[in-house]
Formats: sequence, C-alpha cells, structure tokens
Amino acid sequence: MITIDDGDPRPPFEQIRGQLADQIRAGTLAAGQRLPAVRQLAVDLRVAAGTVARAYAALETAGLLTTSRGSGTRVRPDQELGADSRSSARRFVQAQRRDGANLDEALSAVRVEWTRDTPA
Repeated sequence: MITIDDGDPRPPFEQIRGQLADQIRAGTLAAGQRLPAVRQLAVDLRVAAGTVARAYAALETAGLLTTSRGSGTRVRPDQELGADSRSSARRFVQAQRRDGANLDEALSAVRVEWTRDTPA
C-alpha cells in the first residue's frame, strides 16, 4: 500500500517513488507484477496523474520498472534484494536503534561508509 504523508517534506512523487522502490527491493512487489495504471493510482492517492507518471518514470529510469503498451507497468525481474543484503541491513538497523540513531542518522552512516569503500 502506498500513502502520501502531508507532513513529509518530500514531494508526493518522491514519496510514491520511494515507497514503490522499497516494496520492489523487499519483494513485496514481485517480478512481473503489474502496477496500477497511472490514472488509477493518482485517483487512489488523490494526486495529479503527472505526479504518479513522474514516479513511474524515475523507477523505470532506475531499472526497477518496465512499461509497454498493452502490458502496462510491471516490476522488472531480479530487483529484490538478496537474503544476505536483507540480513545485513536488519543487523545494521538493530544496531542503529540500540545506539539511539534515527533514520536520517542511519542513512548518513551508510552514505559515509559507501563513499569510504568506493574503489578509486
């Protein structure tokens, strides 16, 4: 289920994009699964169709979705995170929570380490 939080500082298209990306990577939205039509999801979320179209386009650019006439918008194969990655993420989240970190602080830690471990 996708929701729009009016208290979230992110624009609605980014909230939609982020929630769909998370559901795809978690396997909640399976490979080949068809997403609602742009207009239908826009009506459901009470946003403009262009907002949903922008989120879908960003996900397609990122390689998570594919769109074709007649077939609609579907989840691309092999986008789910592997079991090792999910397990590592779970342990990291648990450690961050024990340390009292919030989500922004945990994501910052990931960004710092991601940059540090990037090969030159």
